[in-house]
Amino acid sequence: MLVVDRLEAGYGKIGVLHGVELTIAEGEVIALLGPNGAGKTSLLRALSGLLPWSGGGASFAGRDLRGLGPREAARLGLVHVIEGHRVFTQVSVADNLLLAGYDLPRADRMRRVEEAFSFFPEIAEKRAEKGGALSGGQQQMLAVAQGLVRQPRLLMLDEPSAGLSPVLVDRVLGVVRALQARGTAVLLVEQLIEKALSVADRVYALAQGRIVLQAGAREADLPHRLERAYFGADARAPLDA
Repeated sequence: MLVVDRLEAGYGKIGVLHGVELTIAEGEVIALLGPNGAGKTSLLRALSGLLPWSGGGASFAGRDLRGLGPREAARLGLVHVIEGHRVFTQVSVADNLLLAGYDLPRADRMRRVEEAFSFFPEIAEKRAEKGGALSGGQQQMLAVAQGLVRQPRLLMLDEPSAGLSPVLVDRVLGVVRALQARGTAVLLVEQLIEKALSVADRVYALAQGRIVLQAGAREADLPHRLERAYFGADARAPLDA
């Protein structure tokens, strides 16, 4: 479904991604791991049209992503939930979800909003309250629900566990499992390695803007291999499964 081929991107003259290659199949959950500053968020931003490329390429469902903005990417089914509880704080929870589906026919939009609420009963109960009245964890749930309104074919989640209690982390990861059961692919950026591996089929590790490891999520000694890839000599050369 997603093919990334030697992708290069950065900010101005500062290169961040250096020849990144990865693939994601339909219905597959991929954990994208790496230390802070490795380029994980930059990769998601590049794929969703928020960060311009300087080289390489990527395609989604056979469509070249070069030059597409976030709106076009989302319409293709490539949806990016940005890190940091990005919700509209001055409008209601329900309106947050309606805004996520602003370009859909009204009947379809209402159906999708109710479906998104079904994943998160905690925020469904607060649908009339302003987004800013929610707790940090509930705002994160709302941000994920906004992505679900788009009915993505591939949902990219950037640090969904940030600021959440362990119980709420499990709730969000439970949604990842439910989405996979319905055939939705997920690209999950996460610092909680054990949690990420518990829902992932495969894992890619980034360090210094390069893929330094790719492996099955159930492979033996994977946490140790990740540590070596992040901080050891492996951080200079790709390590295949």
